[in-house]
Amino acid sequence: MITMKDIIREGHPTLRKVAEEVKLPASEEEKKILHEMLEYVKNSQNPEIAEKYGLRPGIGLAAPQINVSKRMIAVHVTDEKGTLYSYALFNPKIVSHSIEKAYLTSGEGCLSVDRAVPGYVPRYARVTVTGTTVDGEVVKLRLKGLPAIVFQHEIDHLNGIMFYDHINQNDPFAPIPDAIPIER
Repeated sequence: MITMKDIIREGHPTLRKVAEEVKLPASEEEKKILHEMLEYVKNSQNPEIAEKYGLRPGIGLAAPQINVSKRMIAVHVTDEKGTLYSYALFNPKIVSHSIEKAYLTSGEGCLSVDRAVPGYVPRYARVTVTGTTVDGEVVKLRLKGLPAIVFQHEIDHLNGIMFYDHINQNDPFAPIPDAIPIER
């Protein structure tokens, strides 16, 4: 079971590397890791389990965050309508995106960042993501709102990008032109 001690923090070199593609079909070890990543995200959202194991709540996790430099992400998040997006994917890719931007009004956080980093993180308002599930099924997801932001955040990790790299350093709360504010 993955716990906070398995999650590497900012400053660790793996977080700045571009992760390797997972050769499909994935190995049993890779499937186990991906399954455990999704289990962490689910467990971290359960107050009793989170307290028992000292898990920080998260809605997404990328393999580089557990020092595995491979293109694997796990997301467990509900949108504003209460629809659950629970996916563990190998080699996720953004295949198309809107021109329109969106951002979380509360800013973003990260399990690998132990400090609050204030500021708006501009993201695409809508994205289409493809990836392969643990069972080898190729999925194509059309996402908007919070799920779109979470997938972009996790896919950034696969490319060595941290969420705060997107924040305007001179004016962290500068309005993002024509962007959709998303409350969380």
